[in-house]
Amino acid sequence: MTSPKAREEAVLEAVRKRRERVNEAIPEELPIGRPERLYEASRYLLDAGGKRLRPTVLLTTGEALADVPPLEGDYREFPTLNRGEPGETPATIDIMNAAVSVEVIQSFTLIHDDIMDDDDLRRGVPAVHKAYDLETAILAGDTLYSKAFEIMLDAGADPQRTVEALDILATTCTKICEGQSLDVTFEEREDVSPEEYLEMVEQKTAVLYAASACLPAVLMGADDETVDALYGYGLDIGCAFQIQDDVLDLTVPSEKLGKQRGSDLVENKQTLITVHAREQDVDVENLIDTTDVDAVTEAEIDEAVAKLEEAGSIGYANEMARDLVDRGKDRLEVLPDNEARDLLFEIADYLIERGY
Repeated sequence: MTSPKAREEAVLEAVRKRRERVNEAIPEELPIGRPERLYEASRYLLDAGGKRLRPTVLLTTGEALADVPPLEGDYREFPTLNRGEPGETPATIDIMNAAVSVEVIQSFTLIHDDIMDDDDLRRGVPAVHKAYDLETAILAGDTLYSKAFEIMLDAGADPQRTVEALDILATTCTKICEGQSLDVTFEEREDVSPEEYLEMVEQKTAVLYAASACLPAVLMGADDETVDALYGYGLDIGCAFQIQDDVLDLTVPSEKLGKQRGSDLVENKQTLITVHAREQDVDVENLIDTTDVDAVTEAEIDEAVAKLEEAGSIGYANEMARDLVDRGKDRLEVLPDNEARDLLFEIADYLIERGY
């Protein structure tokens, strides 16, 4: 059995190698054109970095479907599942375009999230609306949204598959907005149920993982059963990823997190942990006396975490994340047994075992 440390190293190396290729492709698909300020702002967060987890899931799923050795093929001329008649050249598509498209959507959501929350920093640099201005940031996000569809359109799949892929991308963007809206309304409520919270996480965070996992199947011509299974895989691991973030915010030291441990609790943000704790009659709103992240002490966080552990809320979240990952991994049985499928298993486990 692979240890969590070995798994993390393997996944991070796989992500790094695919990230390098995605980073090379981004300027090709989203060049700095006129007006320069708009396109510089649009590229700003993309150029600032990011793990590229979603493009990694997409490219790896494509490798598993095509049953090709990871990283050895040309993502720009990737084999589809329709290999043609004997003697004919196999049909190919540009799967890298699909990978860039989902990362562009991710960047679009981050720009608008930072505007809504008035955050100062993202990926270690000033947020787009701080580095430029509010108007330019809004336009940059809108530009990325529309460019994602243009990029996907150029993947070169047959017309029917292309329409299906664009439909998935459009539906994904709608669900992300719906999830964000739910998240905002939850800030004014103290009666959010675990089911409602999971619905919000599914829409706000997990649907882009789901799209990343199933889009290769759509573009490459897989059957509906395979597409649905891969969508479910992405949805499950995406939800687990967010739930585990809730746990890590309370359990990982501040210096590793890169922010104050327990900041979600201080700011009274809804998480699966606090939702469950309320159902156990924990006075969540008064676990921390201050609402100032800079003023809270480690001792206060420790005391709050102890109460949440006593209520079983942290264990509940951990168990939920593990169950989701296990269910997601089961869905991968639709794929050929190969190295890329094994990596998708490892990615799922990494998302709930990762450190900072």
